[in-house]
Amino acid sequence: MAGKKILIADDEARLRKLVSDYLVREGYEVLEAADGEQALDIFYREKDLSLMILDVMMPGVDGFMVCKEVRETSQIPIVMLTAKSEENDILNGYEYGADEYIPKPFSPKILVAHVNAIIRRTSDADDGNKDLLEAGGIVIDRKAHIVTIDGQEIILSVKEFELLTYFMQNAGIALSRDRILNGVWNYDYFGDARTIDTHVKKLRAKLGDKGNYIKTIWGMGYKFEVEE
Repeated sequence: MAGKKILIADDEARLRKLVSDYLVREGYEVLEAADGEQALDIFYREKDLSLMILDVMMPGVDGFMVCKEVRETSQIPIVMLTAKSEENDILNGYEYGADEYIPKPFSPKILVAHVNAIIRRTSDADDGNKDLLEAGGIVIDRKAHIVTIDGQEIILSVKEFELLTYFMQNAGIALSRDRILNGVWNYDYFGDARTIDTHVKKLRAKLGDKGNYIKTIWGMGYKFEVEE
């Protein structure tokens, strides 16, 4: 993972150092911010960040607000850290555009495993799959990480991009929520299958009329199917 730059924003200095030490041992370059304002300053200054780790409960500008502002201009992967474990708080994080949500306390080794998995999935390395996927006016350029609908680019979060890619790669197949979790999140996940419903809702909205291609299979999951 050499050369990948990660920002961690948390008002607890000891936690920042602990996470930073683990990430540095993995070969990452780590930048630290003590609050949301510092995190945004670093985000706007550093143009080559690979991932952000944001604590929710920071003084001043909190993690949710940082996530929301970053999502206005960037698809950088965002992992949220928080002592809050209520379902609504977790869903709020995803609504703001977070890709992963890890409740405190957590194992630094597990956090690093999440980071490694996200970095691997979002790298431009060729993994043997088709670089271009096309269906019903939707085109996914996997290497450029671009999605267009009838020639117009749309902005998706990393997880939305991966979810749409998974759907299109499995077009016409009824997919259970568990299968989607395994195919898109594909490692130990802090949450449940209802997270998929939140991401599908947001993805459908961004796809506009094309969102109808994602069919709900009641009691099971979803199926991507282009209407003739």
